[in-house]
Amino acid sequence: MNIVDIINKKRNNLELTKEELEYAFNGYMNKTVKDYQMSALLMAICINGLSDEEVFSLTDIFIRSGNTIDLSMIPGVKVDKHSTGGVGDKTTLVIAPIVASLGIKVPKMSGRGLGYTGGTIDKLESIPGLKVNLTKEEFLKELDSIGMVICSQTEALVPLDKEIYALRDVTATVESIPLIAVSIMSKKIASGADKILIDIKSGKGALIKNDTEAKILKDLMIRIGNKYNKEVRCIISNMDIPLGICVGNALEVAEAAEVLSGRIKNNLYDLCIDIASNMVSMAKEISIIDAREQVIEAIESKKAYNKFMEFIVYQKGNIEEMEISNNKLEIKSDKKGILTDIDAYKIGEVSCKLGSGRLSKDDVIDPAVGVFLNKQVGDSVELGDILCTLYYNKVKDDFDIIKAFSIQ
Repeated sequence: MNIVDIINKKRNNLELTKEELEYAFNGYMNKTVKDYQMSALLMAICINGLSDEEVFSLTDIFIRSGNTIDLSMIPGVKVDKHSTGGVGDKTTLVIAPIVASLGIKVPKMSGRGLGYTGGTIDKLESIPGLKVNLTKEEFLKELDSIGMVICSQTEALVPLDKEIYALRDVTATVESIPLIAVSIMSKKIASGADKILIDIKSGKGALIKNDTEAKILKDLMIRIGNKYNKEVRCIISNMDIPLGICVGNALEVAEAAEVLSGRIKNNLYDLCIDIASNMVSMAKEISIIDAREQVIEAIESKKAYNKFMEFIVYQKGNIEEMEISNNKLEIKSDKKGILTDIDAYKIGEVSCKLGSGRLSKDDVIDPAVGVFLNKQVGDSVELGDILCTLYYNKVKDDFDIIKAFSIQ
């Protein structure tokens, strides 16, 4: 068996055996398969896809590349949540406290962002002192003690995914649906939850650009879950416009707190209610309608907000010391009319350039910068109205952000 034959076989759109996939992917981990060889194989996969059997085999190879977490000693149903990522997506910060406040365990390992889609860990690190690197023992203790935990993914959990994703990011193979499914599901299964809710973002500001592709990914991840006897539920949500009114790390944490306190009800609030209701429905085996009532009550009673604050204090954070830049640049409308669209990709791109995201893995994030949307889709706009406010430190540039707003 050799890597060139395997690349050639997939290039010719033939199905690879599990042994061939193991040879290639484990070989890449062991440095016997070179970057350029794996890049060629990934591109062949991106172009020709993978069969279900190949996806199942590759998921298993990914899981077995590192350690797994056993949550069976923690009482109660454990429900994990994953989002495929988007502009302004701070849903984890909202839904985890809601669901945990209703007596359901939420174990969540999250990542850092690369590019215009922010990572949950980057957002949490904007809270001074908050500890995101936990040992396995700390992870289990917190989950048992307060019912939720959000931390960075351990190096020992699915290390093959980290290696492959870094290569996919620089070889234009990120958008392969089978590879997305393998990446997500291997981490979710290795993390040990009983049930998994996946929010698939679809639109201009997401990895998946349309609902047709989103449905293909949804069905594939459910089939992977079935293979491992895990209940997987997927929802498809819109990412043509930003999620919420804030894009940028500290800004998004502040917005999450406002949603949990019941003071903001926007598209972020609506999606979080939907996600949390599905998680509660799965865990308690009740209808979505009944689950939704419990979720809304958790917000209105402040149980969810209090759980959020308990989580922050438990992980040594001090949200009172979180800083948002004092430097502001207001972007004003040059016409009047109705705001019909906000380009999520453009907003995310500008926020990233201000310093809220990474253009390369070595970039240092500025947690205090980002974009605040003063107007929402459907709002009336007068000449000179503020469309958005840019918070900046080192970089002061509007990057022509006004083009993100469509006014008719």
